[in-house]
Amino acid sequence: MSGTRFIFGFHAITSRLRQNPGSIKEIIIDATRDDQRARSLMQLAGNHKIRIITGDSSKLTEITGSHRHQGVIANVDAKSQHFDLDDILDSLTEPARLLVLDGIQDPHNLGACLRVADAFGVHAVIAPKDRAVGLTPTVYKVSSGAADTVPYIAVTNLARTLKQLKERDVWIYGTAEDAEHELTHFQLQGAVAWVFGSEEKGMRRLTRENCDQLIRIPMLGGVESLNVAVSAGICLFETYRQQSLV
Repeated sequence: MSGTRFIFGFHAITSRLRQNPGSIKEIIIDATRDDQRARSLMQLAGNHKIRIITGDSSKLTEITGSHRHQGVIANVDAKSQHFDLDDILDSLTEPARLLVLDGIQDPHNLGACLRVADAFGVHAVIAPKDRAVGLTPTVYKVSSGAADTVPYIAVTNLARTLKQLKERDVWIYGTAEDAEHELTHFQLQGAVAWVFGSEEKGMRRLTRENCDQLIRIPMLGGVESLNVAVSAGICLFETYRQQSLV
């Protein structure tokens, strides 16, 4: 259907129903689902007079290309909400907390990063338009609704955006295993943007060069690295903790 896309999973669809019900054109639910979770979602959809269609699980799998739809998908307006970074920064009454993702390819990682961003009050997630996964149906499902609550801004030139953030007095912190400073012994000042690189290659050269400081997460065990969402969660929690003490 032109101008539409599908999101799936109970968390993602329930969040969309609560945040932006007008964007949902119809909901397709597995005809065999007659549990409380399904009934609650159907009641919420009914309250907003959204059309509900029943179908079989195989059809839902065919539409989404995934077996993880949980028996419910929603056909939504494909027009993304437009977020302007300057407008977001101008509206803040507290130091900015931003998450910059340089080329995340796995939709599960992006979805998990959005959940972490929502949990720690991130004001926007920034990512390049190219060589990044973007907001796919899987991202919406894994994010458990966070894709609808955290502004996601895809930019054409990430290095230029980082320079613009510096002009707005935002400190740019990147994570690197070879960094001199450890997170636990570093004072985070004012508005902060954390930068994390792709799963395999890490930050690109220009991205790294535009960081004000590189910081490493102390690793006490035998594992050499952490998943990007786990790393983001650790750094964002410490940022929130320090900003809360001011």
